[in-house]
Amino acid sequence: MLTESQIERYSRHIMLKEVGGKGQQKLFDGKVLIIGAGGLGAPIALYLAAAGVGTIGIADADDVDLSNLQRQVIHFTADIGKPKVESARQKMEAINPDVKVVTYKEWVSAANINGIIADYDFVIDGTDNFAAKFLINDACVLAGKPYSHGGILQFDGQTITVKPKESACYRCIFPEPPPRDAVPTCSQAGVIGVLPGVLGTIQATEAIKFLLGKGDLLTDRLLTYNALRMKFREVPLKRKTSCPVCGENPTISEVRDELDAMTVCDLKKG
Repeated sequence: MLTESQIERYSRHIMLKEVGGKGQQKLFDGKVLIIGAGGLGAPIALYLAAAGVGTIGIADADDVDLSNLQRQVIHFTADIGKPKVESARQKMEAINPDVKVVTYKEWVSAANINGIIADYDFVIDGTDNFAAKFLINDACVLAGKPYSHGGILQFDGQTITVKPKESACYRCIFPEPPPRDAVPTCSQAGVIGVLPGVLGTIQATEAIKFLLGKGDLLTDRLLTYNALRMKFREVPLKRKTSCPVCGENPTISEVRDELDAMTVCDLKKG
């Protein structure tokens, strides 16, 4: 039951017929995990906290660096040197003390990801390397956890929502990760600071729609965005029967670390 102050806080949600008081309660009862507290994770965390998602997990082993501040808007100059998950938690709780923020100061890996995602209704991939993206996809598909994938580089971004065994997954599009260093990272190629804000808010919207059970999720559709041309493009997809993780004869039955996809930086992180 929402309190009077919560009814006032979420009044602009409650007046929407697609949300109402019952929908707001669904958000408050919902549990969303954000993997990555960087460019994508920053706007996702802020908007989910503001929206009143009751439990928000956030996983990242990194500390705030000066170079992060151009795009990772949840972190401030005074936070340099702090663990990103703690910096994020403080801002989320400052926006909305109603929410419970659970922090995981660790890199996701085959050894821990199943335990981390287990208690959540929806998972959001806000990571910046292929090893993590394939790991998150496989773990969510095998566990039956719906999730949102997001990726950014320079002026381009992409996102898709995956409902395991119902829609195309990340490996339906990209069966295997590219060789390490085949695709540059943001630290190597750069990224326009506002780009993760656009993609991250879309990912947050998908999580909210999922919890509400309203609207059309971005399933079987890869949404791409180019900031220079200010163009969105939707690529229709189909779940592949040959997919190695969600296909008819899967070859992946447990999570594994994709070492070939890791950069030297990733390997140092563990």
